[in-house]
Amino acid sequence: MERDTFLALLRQHRAIAVIRAPDLNRGLAMAEAAAAGGIHLIEITWNSCHPGDLVSKLRHRLPHCTIGVGTVLSKADLKDAIGAGAQFCFCPHTDLAITELAQDMEIPVVPGALTPHEVVTAWQAGATAVKVFPVNAVGGASYIRSLQGPLDHIPLIPTGGVTVENAGDMLKAGAIAVGLSTSLFPKIAIAEQNWAAITTLAAQLVDTLSSTNPSC
Repeated sequence: MERDTFLALLRQHRAIAVIRAPDLNRGLAMAEAAAAGGIHLIEITWNSCHPGDLVSKLRHRLPHCTIGVGTVLSKADLKDAIGAGAQFCFCPHTDLAITELAQDMEIPVVPGALTPHEVVTAWQAGATAVKVFPVNAVGGASYIRSLQGPLDHIPLIPTGGVTVENAGDMLKAGAIAVGLSTSLFPKIAIAEQNWAAITTLAAQLVDTLSSTNPSC
């Protein structure tokens, strides 16, 4: 997928469902529940159970969604993820070797960063966008707003503490999109396999973000 195509998808859909699956079947159900609520961008963390199988199956089951991976920690992880059909890649950190390989293999890559120095380093290395993680630990939306002052040319995707309730504030602060995990997939809903509850949360998120006017 080309860089500009992925950025256009981020601007269109705004939300990424981040799935850390305890097993293959529940991972599939989590993704399908989020998609049923209107989420089109789905990230499977590479420390999920059978992440490659999960990505491959979701590419077939949810052809209208874009399926990527997260928690990519090495070049080997990235190669395996691409082999499974991943369409984008998130990392919790900035690894220049991973970023370079992603560019060579023509897959959008979103390294993780926190400080302004780390954000700029990731961007200059060739990141498609930069994941600001963990955003809630450093002020949430107010921190994104502060970064956007000098760095408004860099697409930022906050994760780590983003909720259905505060996701809109992140966009208003200047984020291009947001990533949600625990808030979208509550532990009790997963344990009880209450997929309808997840679909409801996803629909609520999509509705909230569609009515949010991002910062100019």
